[in-house]
Amino acid sequence: MAYITSAALEETGYVVLDSYGSEIDPKEWLDIEYVDWKSSGDTRFAPLASAKGDIECNGFWNHKPPRTDKDGVWIDSQTAIAPTLTARAQEPGSNVGRCRVIELQPNTYADCLYNLHQDDNNRLNPDGTGWVVRSFFNLTDDKDSYFVLRENRTDPSEETRIALPAGAQLVIDTQRLWHAATHLGTEPRYCLITSWESGPELDAYIAKYNGVNKVESVVVDQETLDAGQAEQARRIAARAAALAARGQAEKVAMSEA
Repeated sequence: MAYITSAALEETGYVVLDSYGSEIDPKEWLDIEYVDWKSSGDTRFAPLASAKGDIECNGFWNHKPPRTDKDGVWIDSQTAIAPTLTARAQEPGSNVGRCRVIELQPNTYADCLYNLHQDDNNRLNPDGTGWVVRSFFNLTDDKDSYFVLRENRTDPSEETRIALPAGAQLVIDTQRLWHAATHLGTEPRYCLITSWESGPELDAYIAKYNGVNKVESVVVDQETLDAGQAEQARRIAARAAALAARGQAEKVAMSEA
């Protein structure tokens, strides 16, 4: 058997949807409770749905009984403050696993490249069921920031850079694609991240919002691109050397974030 997947994601691993056009009160993401949880940068997360309805961000497989990233339990104290964000996560009608708002502090393109990671979305996911992907709904107007996607962590020829103004909506197979955000603002970036199960509901949602699986990359000057690539290589080599000095091998693990 094979997993149920979305044809829209098959070629490139991502789709960009129509931008969300309505305003949302920033209190929905500023007044909810955050926990320290690091993922590809200086971050905190505010969960709206978790494994058992607690304010925590752990992978569902780390709970008892362990399970895949599906059937998240909504957290009443959080969803009461963020009803619009909750409705946005529930809109497709797909099974929802973890649902969180990420707070990302400003970083550089070089930071982003070093922080590229894949997500472990489908651990314990039964064969024959829907493949878990993630949606990203940008909340703050980060006009100079962009999401970086690569099929290969260290290959810049495969890079796509997607703009992140307020209302930007992406659906990404983050277990397939290496990803992270370059956030060049002066204030934190906020984004709603939801684990969705692939299936006809998600397919209909992608079609409703005119999902496209190829976009022109945000233009970045070649000097920045080259310097970022060189710094990524330097940091990876430095980490490998530090591990080797302790008798450990370099291990690139999937992120649980």
